[in-house]
Amino acid sequence: MSQFSNNVEPNVIGDEMVLKAIEEKCPEDLGDLVKGENINFKDVTELQLSFKSILQIDNLWQLENLTKLQLDNNVIEKIEALESLVHLVWLDLSFNNIEIIEGLDTLVKLQDLSLYSNRISKIENMDALQELQILSIGKNNLSSLEDVVYLRRFKKLRTLNLSGNPFCVDEQYTLFVVAHLPNLVYLDFKLVRDTMREAAVSKYQDLIKPLEQEEAQALALLEIKQAKQEELQYHEAAFVEHLNGSFLFDSLYAEDTEAAKLASLPGVGDLLQAYRKEFVLVCGNLYNYGLKEYEKREAEVSDFYRKLHEILVASQEESKKVMLDFENRKEQRLDEIHHARSYDTAESKRAECREDILQLSDTLMTLETLLSNELEELLQDFKKSIDVIASTFMENVREMMGQCRDLENHHHENLMKIVIDTLEKSAKGELEENLPDDVQKLLMDKNTTVNAINVSHSIRLRKIDKRESDMLCNTYHWHSSVTEKAFQTEIDRNRTCTKKIISYINTLQKELDNTKI
Repeated sequence: MSQFSNNVEPNVIGDEMVLKAIEEKCPEDLGDLVKGENINFKDVTELQLSFKSILQIDNLWQLENLTKLQLDNNVIEKIEALESLVHLVWLDLSFNNIEIIEGLDTLVKLQDLSLYSNRISKIENMDALQELQILSIGKNNLSSLEDVVYLRRFKKLRTLNLSGNPFCVDEQYTLFVVAHLPNLVYLDFKLVRDTMREAAVSKYQDLIKPLEQEEAQALALLEIKQAKQEELQYHEAAFVEHLNGSFLFDSLYAEDTEAAKLASLPGVGDLLQAYRKEFVLVCGNLYNYGLKEYEKREAEVSDFYRKLHEILVASQEESKKVMLDFENRKEQRLDEIHHARSYDTAESKRAECREDILQLSDTLMTLETLLSNELEELLQDFKKSIDVIASTFMENVREMMGQCRDLENHHHENLMKIVIDTLEKSAKGELEENLPDDVQKLLMDKNTTVNAINVSHSIRLRKIDKRESDMLCNTYHWHSSVTEKAFQTEIDRNRTCTKKIISYINTLQKELDNTKI
């Protein structure tokens, strides 16, 4: 089917084609999909565009909640424009003219993929499809069995169709595939039996073992990388990333060529080493303090939401009890109205029921007010605690970063003394050792040397200030976001609850009004 017809014009997926496909697929559900005069594309989960002579995929970005897409039996040459379909689970691109597997990087939820009957010559560019369970890529141009090895990365792959590819004529094809894909259940529409699996393992064990070792090493490296990434994320959440070592100190001297030259002066090396040791120690203290404060912050937030949940559950139980008592009385009242022997008796019972509904409304609103007041008190206490935690942390950050600045200033003063002393000795010809040419050149002009040292000093202070500012800003943003979220959550809850009470009362009143004798 993947051929151009002489009398059929190739198409690009357009809005009209998509709308027509939606209408054809679910005419009975169209009412639910229409909002005003337009279809709400976010509510569309399945789309079939088979046999449409489609050459180019396009205009699917609005269908962001699509889970199933059929594009089979067209003339598509390139997999593209699927980036927004991140919820796609099932994709059929069979019977097209696709030559390269590509454009699937965002489809991380894809479980079933059909590329049957295309022009693909290599299995590649599918690393993101870790949820893949079913793959049909038969009747393509796959000629090398080594392509099968690529599929080992898909640990959930259970069903595979490769039939009709050039490499299938290899007499060892089946055993090779089964040996390299030990989790496979169905191959080319046939059950992979234990006897076949055993024969495959026996034949290819010398090839499989090195692969397994290589994969184990790669997995170990990946786990180390992921662990480091998780650790970095943890440190970033605590605002102390890269403080557990010499990173900040080293960054002070990055690209400072003058400092490197001066390090060869007598006494500067020891001075710099002592400075580095004390600076890294302060950073380490700040790092450890930051981690403890992070745990304290997390515990405070967790404790707040635990208390919030307990208060809400208790209030909900009380409201449910009030509503249940009312419902029991209501059924009896409605029954009395329904069986009343006279209009006056019915109206009397109806009036009693209206009064009961009004009382219920007052009771529920009172409970909501009491709950709101209790939560307001909880929120204010939470805010006070967060204020103290944040301000204390920020104060200590300033104090410790101040220590770093003091160390830098002290080092600068001592360095300047050594440089001035060296300059004076050099002028008098009293230097005891020969200095490198670049250092001697630097020391030829006192003003130039002093200015260079002062500039380097200023740059280092600004870097320390920047690190401090980042920590303070991150703390401030955390403080603002966590308190604003808590207060806004309560505002939204109160509004929603009030609306529900009003809606419930209105429903009861309508039910009462519609009750007939």
